[in-house]
Amino acid sequence: MRTLSALGMAALGSGVIAITYGLARFVFGLFLPAMRDELTISSSMAGVIGALPFLSFVFAILAAPWVTQRLGVRRAGVAAAALAGGGLMTIALAPSSLLLAVGVLICGISTGLSSPAMAEAVSRVVPGRLRGRVNATINAGTSVGIALAMPAVLIWAEAWRSAYIGFAALAAMGALAAYLFLPRDDRPVPSSLPSLAALPVSREQWHAITRLSGLAAGMGCVSAAYWVFAPDAAIAAGGLGPSQTAWMWLAVGLGGLTGGGAGDLIARFGAVFSHAAGLVALSAGLVLLALAPSHFPLALASAALFGAGYMTLTGFYLVRGIEIMEEAPAFGPVLPLLATSVGQVAGSPLAGWLVGAEGHGTTFLLFATLGLAVAGLGAWLLKERVAVDVRAPG
Repeated sequence: MRTLSALGMAALGSGVIAITYGLARFVFGLFLPAMRDELTISSSMAGVIGALPFLSFVFAILAAPWVTQRLGVRRAGVAAAALAGGGLMTIALAPSSLLLAVGVLICGISTGLSSPAMAEAVSRVVPGRLRGRVNATINAGTSVGIALAMPAVLIWAEAWRSAYIGFAALAAMGALAAYLFLPRDDRPVPSSLPSLAALPVSREQWHAITRLSGLAAGMGCVSAAYWVFAPDAAIAAGGLGPSQTAWMWLAVGLGGLTGGGAGDLIARFGAVFSHAAGLVALSAGLVLLALAPSHFPLALASAALFGAGYMTLTGFYLVRGIEIMEEAPAFGPVLPLLATSVGQVAGSPLAGWLVGAEGHGTTFLLFATLGLAVAGLGAWLLKERVAVDVRAPG
């Protein structure tokens, strides 16, 4: 099998992430209004179901470094895409909210497995000087998956089941591509998996990754309201149609492509500015939709800002995590991305409760305020300890 180039690894990794993150995890909110109508789902129940893929992600990403070690990079990548296909098909065929919840749980598992597998693959085939750029580009694949949902909504409108069948077919193609092109792991599989204490990580690295993860949890909580309820806000509070929310998700995807430059942004402007800029963009997206949900151009601007902020931040956490855990690259993204999902698990039902009690506008403004608070905290934490945190070459 031919060795992947850096460009080839970026393309393949982006495709896998587009499926497991973009389609299997984050497109759910776009189809939620139609699902709520057909399956009679309340706002509170929608918030709980919206939290489930984040919850299953938490458990999956904790196991992912060891799954990657046990199965090898290629089998782990295939498993991630295959699970995405299974979860998407379960959603497509769900006759009730219970099986819908099962489907989104499976999708969350696929997401948790994919990032560590891709990070390990990058460490195998990409030269060190290019790894930050390639990892950020792969992370931005989420935006490609989100953007793919736009034509699906325009073609199928309220027929969300047909859209999810199409997504499941794309996941099957992704599993085949992973099998054909990801590097084979020919090293012997250890008889027992190492404990956390056995990882080649110093106390300073643990402190740095813990601080980074705390910020990621705050960002995850802030983002949950938009991921789950932005299309619902545009339709219920703003009176926009499903086709217009499809254009919003395209704007999220296109704006999120800027996250591919997260590694370069860190290298050029530093951690403090990169982190703060992402959270300001994220919060601005929430504020715009809260103030003008019926104004379509502003809703598009809101979506683009949110996509740019979110993907820049997840790219930031991923790249910094891998840099901090330079000798354990499969573990590098685990804690920051785990923390992001923990925040989303908390934020999604909280947003559902607030939407039911106070409405979409108040909910989004409160979450935007929290986003600015996290930005301020990050400016202090990252600035105070930047000399300790930077442990690996860019």
